[in-house]
Amino acid sequence: MIEALVIAAPACALLTGAATWLARTARQADLLNSAGAGLTALLTLVLAAIAVADAAHPHRGSWWVLDAAGGVFLAVIAVVGLLSALLAPSQLATSGRGLVRAARGRAMYYAAYHAFWAALIAVPLVDNLGLAWLLVEATTGASALLVAYSGTRGALEAGWKYLVLTTFGLAIAMLGIIVLYVAIAPGDGALGTLDWPSIARAAPGLQGGPAVVAFVFIVAGLATKVGWAPVHNWLPDAHSEAPPPVSALLSAALLPTVVLVCWRVVVALGPALQPGTASALVLAFGLASLAVAVPFLWRSMAWKRLLAYSSLEHMGILAVGIGFATPLATAGVVVHVAGHALAKSLGFYAAGPLLRHAPRAHERAVRGLAFANPPTAGAVGVSLGALAAMPPSPLFVSELLILLGGIAAGEVAVTVVAATLLALGFLGLAHALVDGLVGEPRVKRWRSARSGRRLRRLTLVCGTLMLALTVAACLLPGSSIVSHLMAGIA
Repeated sequence: MIEALVIAAPACALLTGAATWLARTARQADLLNSAGAGLTALLTLVLAAIAVADAAHPHRGSWWVLDAAGGVFLAVIAVVGLLSALLAPSQLATSGRGLVRAARGRAMYYAAYHAFWAALIAVPLVDNLGLAWLLVEATTGASALLVAYSGTRGALEAGWKYLVLTTFGLAIAMLGIIVLYVAIAPGDGALGTLDWPSIARAAPGLQGGPAVVAFVFIVAGLATKVGWAPVHNWLPDAHSEAPPPVSALLSAALLPTVVLVCWRVVVALGPALQPGTASALVLAFGLASLAVAVPFLWRSMAWKRLLAYSSLEHMGILAVGIGFATPLATAGVVVHVAGHALAKSLGFYAAGPLLRHAPRAHERAVRGLAFANPPTAGAVGVSLGALAAMPPSPLFVSELLILLGGIAAGEVAVTVVAATLLALGFLGLAHALVDGLVGEPRVKRWRSARSGRRLRRLTLVCGTLMLALTVAACLLPGSSIVSHLMAGIA
């Protein structure tokens, strides 16, 4: 039964993409997209519920795994994927000419979107490093088409940069996987050699040199896809140029999903290295990402570009939490993934009506949104307030848990540096929030009843879920589920 669900969830997304490609009219494509997305999200959420409810006993098959850690990421992918799919028709209706001729533009968007979503759903479910790498690579082609969907020069450049840089990074990760494969089973291995449990069992007996090379290549290569500094160059342009629903899926679902693969590599292969080596590399990526993001968060910049650099900051704090590797830090990482997904996706959804009514917002920071359009201002305010980790945002609790986890791990110096960088990032985002809502208006007042109602509903849903997550985050550290999450990652 569970294996059937594991197959059905990504398969449903793929079939939805194929059906929309064959649709005869735009209305048919929109209906198929919405119905298929609802079923895909339902199947994925059922898997997530099974994983979390039975956290103490992970389910495994010959090639798949369903554990508490994967369940959290599946829930995030399901919710963000569904919301982005449901908002796609309104985005496409106002997008104008795109990468391909108008008659096939909608079909291309839906086919690429659902292929992208299917690969994302499958990544937390596969129990093999090689298959995980293959699926992460599969996300690249589909999402690159979506980044370049508008067909503008900026979008084409962003899509090409994203494709080239992430493919190069994943090629480096593949070299690391090959080195690991040869080190574990020279000459007589099979694909099962790269199963997560097989890697964990073999890690203590690996020789230092090949293990270090494999680990560095795999994590550094995947870091390109995560967008960790200094290999994050594609991220600001791709997030800025992609359609808002695609930007939401990229930032809120793709980046954390690849972080999960890195996390599994750190835990499975870490025992093959000198004590502290694996954590040191991940902490270095985390601190570098925070340090690079802060100066940009202090600058006045276009809304979607600000959200992109916020992604760099938040992926950095996830890396710091993974590097600390304590129960408190693990609880913080899990809460942060979910809270960031809700806040970031809401911010990108607000960009849709904002860019339609104030096109200059694509090039420069917006001000005075509370005067121009209250529903958009509300969505922007909730999103940016949460991303800045203002109480009662769940990100405030998650960052506090991660920092406390750093102290518990004995990494006091790293914790102080991370806390300082997070405080600086908070000041930058808080200034952007105040200036964006009540600063001197740069955009004219606009009214749009339909998009206003949609944004109000989205803000209410995301805000309510974030408040519920804050309450859950306060209870999580004392729960036994944290140990199950750590065991699931391993």
